Amino acid sequence: MKHLTSLRAYLEALAELDDLRVIDDEVDPVLEIGAIARYATEHRAPAQLLSRIRGCRPGFRVLTAPAALSSRPGAPYARLALALGLDPDTSPRKLMDGLVATQSAPPVPPVVRDSGPCQENVLLGSDIDLTRLPFPLLHQGDGGRYANTVGTFVLRSPDRKWTNWGIARAMLHDARRIVAFTGSPQHIGVIDDMWRARGERTPFALVLGAEPAVPLVSTMSLPEHVDEVAYLGAYFGEPIEVVRCKTVDLEVPATAEIVIEGYIDHDELLPEGPMGEFAGYVPEGSWSLPAYHVTAVTHRDDPVMPVVCAGKPVDEDHTLIGLTHSARWTHYLREAGIPVAAAWMIPETAVHVLAVTVDPDWRERTSFTSSQELCRAVGEAVDAFPHGGWWVTRIMVLDSDIDPTDVRDVLWGFATRSHPTDGIHVLPDTAIMHLMVCYHEKERATGTGPTVVFDCVREDELNSTAFADNYPADVQRRTFELLAGARPL
Repeated sequence: MKHLTSLRAYLEALAELDDLRVIDDEVDPVLEIGAIARYATEHRAPAQLLSRIRGCRPGFRVLTAPAALSSRPGAPYARLALALGLDPDTSPRKLMDGLVATQSAPPVPPVVRDSGPCQENVLLGSDIDLTRLPFPLLHQGDGGRYANTVGTFVLRSPDRKWTNWGIARAMLHDARRIVAFTGSPQHIGVIDDMWRARGERTPFALVLGAEPAVPLVSTMSLPEHVDEVAYLGAYFGEPIEVVRCKTVDLEVPATAEIVIEGYIDHDELLPEGPMGEFAGYVPEGSWSLPAYHVTAVTHRDDPVMPVVCAGKPVDEDHTLIGLTHSARWTHYLREAGIPVAAAWMIPETAVHVLAVTVDPDWRERTSFTSSQELCRAVGEAVDAFPHGGWWVTRIMVLDSDIDPTDVRDVLWGFATRSHPTDGIHVLPDTAIMHLMVCYHEKERATGTGPTVVFDCVREDELNSTAFADNYPADVQRRTFELLAGARPL
């Protein structure tokens, strides 16, 4: 395992894969950054490092498509593999293994350093001007320029027992204020509610451009009171290095590119949104949300700010959430007593669909007497998931010969093994997310709606025609030999 401890080490690794390009021409933050990011994600182009941003502080750079599907042939998840310290050709199923195992490992708390590169430059008071930072207007229809799309908010509970790292979008308001879309049940919202209940402002830090594993763990929806930084330390087997902020009582990754510090004022509301989101559409309307007042900006020399342009799959909203939530689902469903081979939030569905494969001996290992009982138990467990069930609109329960990370495999299993009517189970009143346009307006407003479970588990034995299933091992070996010796015409 190779732990890339900074975004710059990650850029070097991308360059070695030939999965990074540099644009030296000046780029307009109004729509051009978003268009570059959108094209790169939709066409699996290399990540793009933008060297000059119009109207912004000299030296500030932007990285688009930082964790989107890779341009590396045959290795779409190469960028996430690098972030997790693994070989770029590692399959998504293998990427999940370490994330699943670490959920049972003892945490490794961070180590606090006296200084770090993230504080090479410190801006305070009148020197702070957020409008000079390369915050982009990403889509036509967005309510403004967005200060955060893939950065990590750091909040700590008032009793100092829980520090949460989480991602939430944040819109630029003026030179020293942003407004962020946070709230319960998101954990940064839970902590913010603790401060609000005390009648106090909430200290925050926004980390832009941390080491590449930080955005992954920040999307993972770990259980309450689990510190993401300690989980990440357990994953890598070594503590993450952090430094103390300059104006708030928080610590941030020492190698981060940019850190924005400040406090949330619950008595001051600002408009936020709309913004093109992970479902692939720009919604209507905006919200009035608490103001985030900025008290300091620190940054490295010539900092790099990652930007994600959320929208039609597959972008980082789907790769990051898809991989990390899949690891959570796999661990959680196994703990619930369901013999799950793997669970995968399908990125191509804008992470609306969860594919769950079950081990062939599920009947012997459970009290379920039919696949209908099994599927209902999966659906009820997903709905009961304490932080994240509202991502899922549809669940497919499949046999373990199906690879849930292979959309072709999943569609084959769904189409051929699920009865068109008897294979459908509806859970009528489950938690849903208001950003999902597949629900009615009233359902989105109340946060409740139906989740559908598709039973794609066969009670009878199937004689598959697939190469790996149908042909004897000696015939498969001979086939490989023949194919290896084939010549061009």
